Amino acid sequence: MVIDIETRKPVLGNRTGGLSGRCVHPAAVKVVYDAYRATKLPILAMGGIYEAKDAIEFFLAGATAVAVGTATFTSPSVIEDVADGLRDYCERKGFEKVSDLTGALL
Repeated sequence: MVIDIETRKPVLGNRTGGLSGRCVHPAAVKVVYDAYRATKLPILAMGGIYEAKDAIEFFLAGATAVAVGTATFTSPSVIEDVADGLRDYCERKGFEKVSDLTGALL
């Protein structure tokens, strides 16, 4: 929440808003990890994905898919970069496909 101190009113029309970007990533990875341990339902992870490493952490924690959001505002090519990085990581580590990363945390 952000408050305009001059008008004493919330800046956002809905009073409060969400939190996005890099600052939510560690907490989001933890939530994915906890959800993966509690269920076998598919998990779509998002929160602070700016590079392949960020997406890989989500997959290892148990995500079955990831979404890139805030990073696209400043770097529209980030999705392609993340996909390329995922492919490179899988090749380097001997994973046949990205889905093999899901829950592969040691």
